[in-house]
Amino acid sequence: MTTSARWPSTGSERGGAMTGNSTSVHQSVMTSEVLAVLDPSRGGLFVDCTVGGGGHARALLEAGASRVLGIDRDGEALLAAAATLRPWADRVDLAHADFRNLDTVLAERGIAGVDGGALADLGLSSLQLEGDGRGFSFRRDDPLDMRMDRSTGPTAADVLRDAPESELADIIFRYGEDRYARRIARSLVSTRERAPLTSTGALADAVRRAVPPRPRRRIHPATRTFQALRIRVNRELEGLDAWLLALSRRLRAGARLAVITFHSLEDRIVKQTLRRLEQGADVAIEVLTRRPLRPSGGEIARNPRARSAKLRAAERLP
Repeated sequence: MTTSARWPSTGSERGGAMTGNSTSVHQSVMTSEVLAVLDPSRGGLFVDCTVGGGGHARALLEAGASRVLGIDRDGEALLAAAATLRPWADRVDLAHADFRNLDTVLAERGIAGVDGGALADLGLSSLQLEGDGRGFSFRRDDPLDMRMDRSTGPTAADVLRDAPESELADIIFRYGEDRYARRIARSLVSTRERAPLTSTGALADAVRRAVPPRPRRRIHPATRTFQALRIRVNRELEGLDAWLLALSRRLRAGARLAVITFHSLEDRIVKQTLRRLEQGADVAIEVLTRRPLRPSGGEIARNPRARSAKLRAAERLP
């Protein structure tokens, strides 16, 4: 089942994202490239499969989209999106659901096909990175949650408590691509034997103790471990290929899809799946981006978090 988000009685109207007593302004990534690819001036229904704070959806509506269906499994993000999109409330439908359940969301609304286009931004928002108690970042000492949907599923602390050392090493190596995965896993197990790993600070310290110091390290030694745990907790790579197939089937002829990725694991799945769909007989699509689009230097200067973004797009053929 999916649920529709209610429009809140109060909230930020500046496109920011509100959570608790804190407000975080999220800058949607590659908005101009998204608009150029999807061309919402043609009108029609557009599906924002990861609506977040509503920045991309707002841009689509301002550029001519007739309607927007916004999907997100993060209930707090939906509240922020509702505030951002309040001026278009009569043209927006928000659904609390995992984007991989797209067929169910559309069926519950009696939508047979999407004639405008669809977008998925697979990155984290400022709401999630900086929100109280989310646990996605080691820049603040928060409980180790890391769930995008805090209403269901195990937390990162649960995984760290229950997984054996070999499984932790596999998670960190597979999803974080960290060469020190075994050493880090050993440190995590040693640390939890003394006290449970329940905070971002404790996790970051345990990783730092395991990784050899390097004078010119570009990223914090715990960065890859945090990424790996987040991917594991939210099952971020599972079903991406099946979702792209389902989405491609739902698009009407001429409608386009755009996917923004932020690390090589998910980008590889998107790239290979779109190529396989283009070459197969199941659904007729044309890949529009032989090489992914990247953010401009100006955007990266304004928003350094955009630097790893890649956009891939395709169009449904008759």
